[in-house]
Amino acid sequence: MRLCVSIFFIIGLIAGCDATEQDFDKPDEVAEQSRPVKTGASVLLNSYLDELKGRNIGLVANPTARVGDTHLLDTLLAMNVNIVALFAPEHGFRGDRPAGEEISDGIDNETGLPVFSLYGNTRKPTPQMLKETDLLIFDMQDVGVRFYTYISTLGLVLEAAAEHDVKVWVLDRPNPLGGEYVSGFMLEEEFASFVGMFPIPVAHGMTIGELAGMMVSQNWVEFDSEPNLKVIPMQNWHRDLVWPYTELDWRAPSPNLPHFSNALVYPGTCFIEGTTLSEGRGTPEPFMLVGAPEMQIPDSTLARIMSAYPVLLERRAFTPLTIPGVASNPKFEGKAVEGLLITPQTLNPVALRPVEFGLELTREMLRYTPGSSVNRFMYNLAGTRDIDAFFASYKHPAYWWVDDVNEFLKLREPYLLYE
Repeated sequence: MRLCVSIFFIIGLIAGCDATEQDFDKPDEVAEQSRPVKTGASVLLNSYLDELKGRNIGLVANPTARVGDTHLLDTLLAMNVNIVALFAPEHGFRGDRPAGEEISDGIDNETGLPVFSLYGNTRKPTPQMLKETDLLIFDMQDVGVRFYTYISTLGLVLEAAAEHDVKVWVLDRPNPLGGEYVSGFMLEEEFASFVGMFPIPVAHGMTIGELAGMMVSQNWVEFDSEPNLKVIPMQNWHRDLVWPYTELDWRAPSPNLPHFSNALVYPGTCFIEGTTLSEGRGTPEPFMLVGAPEMQIPDSTLARIMSAYPVLLERRAFTPLTIPGVASNPKFEGKAVEGLLITPQTLNPVALRPVEFGLELTREMLRYTPGSSVNRFMYNLAGTRDIDAFFASYKHPAYWWVDDVNEFLKLREPYLLYE
């Protein structure tokens, strides 16, 4: 799709900079690492295949479940592992469905195996789905953000497995943002939903395997008998290792996060989805290209934001369009939008602070866009009504969560698998 551009100029601390992942030096501790990260899936294939013999296995996965260039499903089938069912989260088992589009049960065209939807009328595996299965293997790349639905799917899989005496193995993968950046509003019970089921901050700094253990031990999932959970940990990953330094290929965990840079700003710019503004769906740079037709944000406001956060903001007009399999009926479809292109000037989320940046940008965009407003979905994203006070104020976002995040850091400590 061709991006419609009518205005282009740069306002920033570094004029003319178009930063990419290669433009930044690795931190010293990362530069010294010589061993690539091995995902839980890779460790499974190297060390646990014998334990799969004689089992009827269900695979909860999507296109990110890969070892090298090969999907874990294809690898396991080639090794004569008995896969009896596939389970599809949001975006589908093959990852070809837009956000929010319901997934239907069906047959996987490439293998002929049954595919059960976990993102439609049913989001928790049923007894019928599990009747042939005694082990569920869960392998999906998370993005480290509370409102990304894969961790909700994991929680419901653990609940169902406990109810029906099915074992669950979680194959761990990196948190793309590393394990040190923890930030954002805590979820309050009133606003629990499929886009936020657990009382954790927006950016939680945990891997999906660590979260699985915390869900069970903290009784965040419902069960009469504790789930039979086994986490296959990664090798060579540590908490200060962000995605570009893992030596793993980025495979889009969902259609609107095509690159790591989109995932880097997503923890903050996703809040724009809870407004009448455009978060960039229907463009080549979702969550990095944002705006509204009537937005009139001043240059001085953009300069202030860029002085507070290591980002470059460029004015760009764009026209959202439907992109099959990626964005259906995006906001302002076919209309010219006064937009901003966001380019991070660091790969380190601790330095970038994407939750804080995205919230401050959203607040200013709302202030300078006549007729703009928030909607009910904003409360699902924020997980609290404190978001109203934030938008009405000029205070720093962390004012609302600093104590809660400090408590969460203590709470999560026993469940961390990596230093």
